[in-house]
Amino acid sequence: MNKGMILGALMALSATVSASPNGGPLGDFEAHGDVGSPKIGGYATYNAASQVYTLSAGGVNIWAKRDEFQFAYRRMKGDFIVQAQVEFVGTGVDPHRKAGIMARTSIADFDSAYVDGALHGDGLTSLQYRKAKGEETAQFEMAAAKGANVIQLERRGNTFIFSAARFGEPFEVQEYKDATGVPEEAYVGLFLSSHNADVKETAIFRNVRVIRPVKVGFQPYRDYIGSRLETLNVANGHRTQIHSSRVPFEAPNWLPDGSALIYNASGNDAATRGRLWRFDLATRTPALIDTGFAIRNNNDHVLSFDGTQLAISDQSTDKGQSTIFTLPTRGGVPVRITPNTPSYMHGWTPDAKWLLYTGGRIPKGGKDNEYDIYKTPSDGSGKEINLTNTAGLDDGPEVSPDGQWVYFNSVRSGQMQIWRMTLDGKNQERVTHDHKFNDWFPHFSPDGKWIVIISYGLDIAPTDHPYYKHCYLRIMPADGSAAPKVIAYVYGGQGTINVPSWSPDGTHVAFVSNSDVL
Repeated sequence: MNKGMILGALMALSATVSASPNGGPLGDFEAHGDVGSPKIGGYATYNAASQVYTLSAGGVNIWAKRDEFQFAYRRMKGDFIVQAQVEFVGTGVDPHRKAGIMARTSIADFDSAYVDGALHGDGLTSLQYRKAKGEETAQFEMAAAKGANVIQLERRGNTFIFSAARFGEPFEVQEYKDATGVPEEAYVGLFLSSHNADVKETAIFRNVRVIRPVKVGFQPYRDYIGSRLETLNVANGHRTQIHSSRVPFEAPNWLPDGSALIYNASGNDAATRGRLWRFDLATRTPALIDTGFAIRNNNDHVLSFDGTQLAISDQSTDKGQSTIFTLPTRGGVPVRITPNTPSYMHGWTPDAKWLLYTGGRIPKGGKDNEYDIYKTPSDGSGKEINLTNTAGLDDGPEVSPDGQWVYFNSVRSGQMQIWRMTLDGKNQERVTHDHKFNDWFPHFSPDGKWIVIISYGLDIAPTDHPYYKHCYLRIMPADGSAAPKVIAYVYGGQGTINVPSWSPDGTHVAFVSNSDVL
């Protein structure tokens, strides 16, 4: 499939642009309309093909004791996360035109209590709030985020967290605690105000994600929420949601012909958990892959470079220990490759002769597994070869398209970072030198020039890559000649990008984000 066909498949959604004259539903939002009766009325539209919202609005301001603005909103109860990439259209008239994300007590009252994350036309970025109806507006200015165009407003109980960044950079964060003026159920959505009663301004909102995070007290690996399958343009960060399900799934592989993605189902659904699915990009439908007896697959499934073979990590045998099998990509009878367990599949060599994986092995005289990187012939004909042997976890090995390097993540420096070595385990050297992040799962672009990684903050233990956390997808030159750049701001983590998932033309990656049912 050529580049045009791939992009065509990605955009095979309805191209209808919708605008409800009565202020009705709009994309993820229940309604839209003006708040505060501005002199010039506003409007909002949603393009289902590009998944872009466009708001136009007048309004004197959102400030002091009176607000006038256009609002696309839904009622939400409890905790939430809303994300967007925002772009003002044109140079504008007033430097303090405002666009952003808001949670508000009332849409009928122009002086309602609210909290918002606001971007101003002159680059000012601030968390604004009105504590109670009729009070003056106050704000926290975020000087470090001046000029931001990516924003996120999150509610955790009575605390609101506003995160803002210039695309490519990590978030700067500001909290507003004890926001008791905004009730548990509030109006939440996108807003725009022209800051001038006689002027109409326009703003575009991309990558809008309305997310219900996990509930307080959830138990990891027991409690699950839904999944969203997304594709990401690595050049500009534009995201397209192509599938969602209440039944969680993980780890999409992109077939070399560009026609489909393979992912595994996860969660508590006994009928689907551990099964592999082929998601057709043209029809937007999943179909079960026949993996024979191996029906407890995890998120470490990897395609050979030519796409004809699939290597899986499955727990159907050996008392639930992860074992590597191979089978035809179209489905078939699995062939066992690794006699030793647990073994977690991660990479093929380009010639399909070797498999690389993470193995947990008890060292001589030891009691517990130590996790290192191994390789073994892909036909199961030889013994495994140990490639790393350092203290702490080594994981996620992937072979470069030229077959010269194995990239992997290792905690040997104290934080989880990206390392590389030659295929014989020699010349081990560090690739990332992050002080603020733990980096996991390097995945090569088809030309071998770039890697995409997933990065957690330091609030996550270096050896852990849990579900349902704020994390970043970042891109960098494979040789480490430039620092990683953020290309997606994600609520996800485990299962988001565990496996190679670049499109064959090198323009996109596929990944999974998460949200509970809205």
